[in-house]
Amino acid sequence: MDDARDNLYLSVVVPLYNEGENVTRFYERLKPALEKLGRSYELLLVDDGSMDTTFDRLREICARDRSARAIRFRRNFGQTAAMAAGIDHARGSVIVTMDGDLQNDPRDIPLLLDKVEEGYDIVSGWRADRKEPFFTRRLPSVVANKLISIVCRCTLHDYGCTLKAYRHDVISKIGLYGELHRFIPALATGIGASITEVKVRHFPRTRGASKYGIMRTFRVFIDLFTVKFFLSFATQPMRIFGLIGFSSVFLGFVFLAYLAYVKLVLLHPIAGRPLLFMAMLLVLGGFQFITMGLLGEMLTRTHHEVAKKSVYKVKEILN
Repeated sequence: MDDARDNLYLSVVVPLYNEGENVTRFYERLKPALEKLGRSYELLLVDDGSMDTTFDRLREICARDRSARAIRFRRNFGQTAAMAAGIDHARGSVIVTMDGDLQNDPRDIPLLLDKVEEGYDIVSGWRADRKEPFFTRRLPSVVANKLISIVCRCTLHDYGCTLKAYRHDVISKIGLYGELHRFIPALATGIGASITEVKVRHFPRTRGASKYGIMRTFRVFIDLFTVKFFLSFATQPMRIFGLIGFSSVFLGFVFLAYLAYVKLVLLHPIAGRPLLFMAMLLVLGGFQFITMGLLGEMLTRTHHEVAKKSVYKVKEILN
């Protein structure tokens, strides 16, 4: 750990996209909360390719506050990329992420930090009294949270809450891309991180448009399969592909053995039987899965040996 990080306690990472109406008010609420901590801190405001006045407001903030830094993307890369950029540039030993739409309360940050001080690696906010529509936002979220907890064996009430605290040495080991930011606690279980959650306040959005919709829920379900693969088979893909492949080959040979008995012992014709085609497909498909597993093992080795590729492109950095 370098000297800059040794001397800096907290980095607050805030991804922003078209939040020109909110960002100044958000900063004015966040700044006093950070000052009351009595600890060293920095503020990382990541503009995810906004097309409104967001970066103009960030320029004003950085001009009067040297503890604030703004990172501007060349285009919109998504919330996960914005969080990854903030984490990559963070120097604090603890990183807190939160939304800049005024729905998270900066006064809840000390609650998260208290749990970090108790020894937890990740502390997740739980919006127990969520101020959003039930059928379009809260109900899909409840279903998604239950499913993620079951599949990933990491029990939290609210994976989607951006307000979270992480130890820097833990979050820096987790590669983020796609829409994986909501799965950080689940991914962290793969490296043995200790995780807890605390209830936090939540306010309704009063300005600007929400970037979330029902389609985002479906993307969560799709990403869940990716996360499950990473947790169980990412370093050993042969386990899943090999299991499917060898099972398919075995079943195919069982069918072929039965057909051989029918042909050679019972002297019945087997040409044109659907079972014969099924057996051949199972054998050939099984060998393909085994080959995919071997190729996956090779790609895994290559992945761990080459440098990571950034999932975002920075246009400008202030302060």
